[in-house]
Amino acid sequence: MNKEFVITKDGSHTIYLPEMDEHYHSTHGAMQESMHIYINEGLLQFSNSAISILEIGFGTGLNAFLTAIFGGKNNISVKYWSIEKYPLTETEYSKLNYASGEWQNHASIFEKIHRAPWNTDVEIEPGFTLHKIQADLTCYQFDIPTKVDLVYYDAFAPNKQPDLWTNEVIDSVSNCVNKNGILVTYCAKGSVRRAFASSGFQMERLPGPPGKKEIIRGKKLF
Repeated sequence: MNKEFVITKDGSHTIYLPEMDEHYHSTHGAMQESMHIYINEGLLQFSNSAISILEIGFGTGLNAFLTAIFGGKNNISVKYWSIEKYPLTETEYSKLNYASGEWQNHASIFEKIHRAPWNTDVEIEPGFTLHKIQADLTCYQFDIPTKVDLVYYDAFAPNKQPDLWTNEVIDSVSNCVNKNGILVTYCAKGSVRRAFASSGFQMERLPGPPGKKEIIRGKKLF
């Protein structure tokens, strides 16, 4: 699939897929979108010294990169699973500019995240262990050895890939989450919010990042 590399309004890259007419991240700012949704409204909601995270859609590796950085800064030990069907090639991820500017001191983390082999645990940094899963979410039989505390649901939009947002898939993800665990996603569609609610999450709407009115977050009730 052809990929175009686009500079977003905060200076960070996203990838555009012309065949799907879809971007990996917001064109209003990829970095600030990930920070707002997954770090501020996800990771930093925890006071735990150790948490486990499941990411739906590894994509460019941006969420994993920021989680490794901010987990370290906040003394949170993280075990991070991420599912992706179509990983970027080295040529592709090497074009991304996330590990530059104020983040250039963390360039080795970004490189290690992408170079880490798939389908096995890899310690990227002390306190951050990554397990990338190359699989199709729609038929993946979740065999994560422990339930997770936090889910980053960052699949392509429901109008582009509706099969990633079905009740069956959402239920499978929900079954991996601890009671009182958190799920956060950029997608605030009513049908998506209701699907997560019916799967055991108490959902709330939150203000979105620039260019997006709302996001949603859920707390697992059982």
